[in-house]
Amino acid sequence: MRNELFGVFGDRAQFTRFCSPHRFGKVVSTEHATVGIRDLGYGLPGRSDSYHGDEGSCIIWGELVPEKQIGSPAERLLRRYAEIGEEAFDRLNGSYLVFVEHDGDAKVATDAIRSWECYYTDAPGVRVFGTDASTVAQTIPDPTLNGRTLTEVTHFGIAFDDRTAFKELHRVPFDGYLTAGGTGELRRFVYEPREFDYADELARRLRRAIKRRIDLPGRKGLLLSAGYDSRAILSQHPRIDIGYTIGRPGCAEVDVSRKLAAQYGIDHRTLAVTNRYLDTRPEIVQYSQGVRESLHIHHRGNVDEIDVDTIYHGMLFDTLFRGFFLPGKGFELFDRTFPLRGLEANPDVSKHFSTKFGFLGDDDVLFSGCGMIDADSAEEFAHDVIQPQYDACFDRTDSKYNAMDLFAIKQKPTLPFREHLADNYVESFVAVDRDLIDWHLQTPPEHRNNRTFLKALRKLDDDILRYQPPDRPHDSFRLNQIEKFLREKIPGVPAFESSWPDKQEIYDRNNLDQKLFPGYEEVHRLPPRVKLRMNDLTTWIEFATGESRCTPDQILCPPQYELREHDVTSD
Repeated sequence: MRNELFGVFGDRAQFTRFCSPHRFGKVVSTEHATVGIRDLGYGLPGRSDSYHGDEGSCIIWGELVPEKQIGSPAERLLRRYAEIGEEAFDRLNGSYLVFVEHDGDAKVATDAIRSWECYYTDAPGVRVFGTDASTVAQTIPDPTLNGRTLTEVTHFGIAFDDRTAFKELHRVPFDGYLTAGGTGELRRFVYEPREFDYADELARRLRRAIKRRIDLPGRKGLLLSAGYDSRAILSQHPRIDIGYTIGRPGCAEVDVSRKLAAQYGIDHRTLAVTNRYLDTRPEIVQYSQGVRESLHIHHRGNVDEIDVDTIYHGMLFDTLFRGFFLPGKGFELFDRTFPLRGLEANPDVSKHFSTKFGFLGDDDVLFSGCGMIDADSAEEFAHDVIQPQYDACFDRTDSKYNAMDLFAIKQKPTLPFREHLADNYVESFVAVDRDLIDWHLQTPPEHRNNRTFLKALRKLDDDILRYQPPDRPHDSFRLNQIEKFLREKIPGVPAFESSWPDKQEIYDRNNLDQKLFPGYEEVHRLPPRVKLRMNDLTTWIEFATGESRCTPDQILCPPQYELREHDVTSD
């Protein structure tokens, strides 16, 4: 990867045992650690920085929004840390990892929502950590496959808790930190709802968050959809040069996106959907880190066409501001759920997230054929996986709805999307602005919805919804769902076009069964999404270890794993 942080809680000689210092733009050696960083934006305001002085050492890696003070942000952070300890992290704003060492205390801390993962292992003689899971895994002499992770990623597309594909490789906890001998959690992401003008305040904070990220280098692009999220950036950023939309020329998604680009005076380019939309090369799958599916890297086949230096996107807008993972109230009719206003009073948490995460466990081959799963039904299996992780979220809230959102935010299934972007362009992650995170934590869940978000959008620009999303012609979610249902049922009336390409069609057209799973006929009948997850795992594991350590049939039935063990990763 071109962007990377890698380090050891040891000296430079121990660092070079595992990694060449020449790979990095900056290597800092301190009394207790050696850390190397490389960043496409190194040296730019608001990007990676380092400082070493009498108080100790500090490294910032990633995006840290500049403060008004001049000078080194790493130096300021170190001095604050020397004065007030971990509370110094509370004031940081951005998507980052920080290393700080002061008075014999050395730790690596994530941002408030762990928008960058940090992986670690206890290699022979020293603890190793870094942002590229494969680089850290390569320091393990003989890594052991984690059957629980293989099962979770195959069925849900994500690994839960802090596990990875190897038992010896772990993740720094959510809103947490890593030390030479342990891990810990911070308390920056805690729900504290209060009353205020939710839409007005969201609009104010969106303006500020975007303004803070305007001064990035060169030609600037935006991944522009016909939906709501990217419009906020488009309407408030005065220097966007071009918007990119993935889709078939002439489809509704592209047509509306082109109109939005013209409305705000920027160029537009359609990124054609080709066989590379499901690019399965190791250099793409590496961004899954072995804990998520790579499917969400929608632009992976179009990098050569995205001709910009800086890229913006609306990732997590739907999660943080629109309640995407919250259970809306509704009623069942004609095999469809029709929404009502408000939240479901007694949500079935495991069933809800099974749908949201793409759980496909009712397939006979995928579920019943695996004797290592200690459950009598797909529903029981999903409950056994999800419920403990959901229950653990109540340490940061006393609301079942906030616990559900926190559970989803911990997982961030689309994270490979931004990791791939950030490795190819100077990338800015608007949604993780500290003011916007605070809005999410302070706004009651019943107000984190489309109604509030659309009110906020209109406060940004009263003409921002001149062109409605093609599959949402009404402001009302309920009316949109009713029209969607009617279009699907009434003969002669065209249904709404999907905003995403047809995975099944591309998979079949690319003959991926024969390319990815030759000789595994039992795999061929599985849904494409599950097969792509399985390929992600086998490809990433081979990428990380240099050898094939598991086959597709072993992914279906991983050895030495029973779900009811509920083992928890520890140091």
